[in-house]
Amino acid sequence: MNLNLGCGPNAARRWINCDVAKLLGVDVQCDVRRGLPFADASLDAIVAIHPVQDLDWRELADFFTELHRALQPGGLLRLGAPDLDKAIAAYLARDARYFYVPDEHAQSLGAKLVTQVIWCGPVRTPCTFEFLREWLQRAGFTAIVPREFGVSACPRLAALDNRERESLFVEAKRSL
Repeated sequence: MNLNLGCGPNAARRWINCDVAKLLGVDVQCDVRRGLPFADASLDAIVAIHPVQDLDWRELADFFTELHRALQPGGLLRLGAPDLDKAIAAYLARDARYFYVPDEHAQSLGAKLVTQVIWCGPVRTPCTFEFLREWLQRAGFTAIVPREFGVSACPRLAALDNRERESLFVEAKRSL
């Protein structure tokens, strides 16, 4: 079984689509902060594109522990999250084209940087690879690697990628 966690309106065929909201295509409506309705080690893979941003950092330990619990040993997790490094790089390069924030919300690049980091979602937890790696390691994940958009150790996982411009992608395995 493969879980598309936090799928929002992006339900995928041949996946179990799970979201906190009741949307078209959602197979399982639940809030992962209250646990996933799957047995221990019952999932082959989990793809979670942008749910981390909606969590408070104090909820991350339980979130990643729950994903680890539900994955089978050797199972693969693919995360997509807002990439704070990309936003900072665009700010330092003075690249206004990177930011989605319209001028009526913020005009200067510094204001656009901060507004974009907290505006879309709203983002509660922006991420860097190092940040995610630490949380994943604490939960027991191994083989934690950054990935490019659309690139995966298992191509069917990368097929669910979206938000290429502002995202970072990370894959990790549940320890055996």
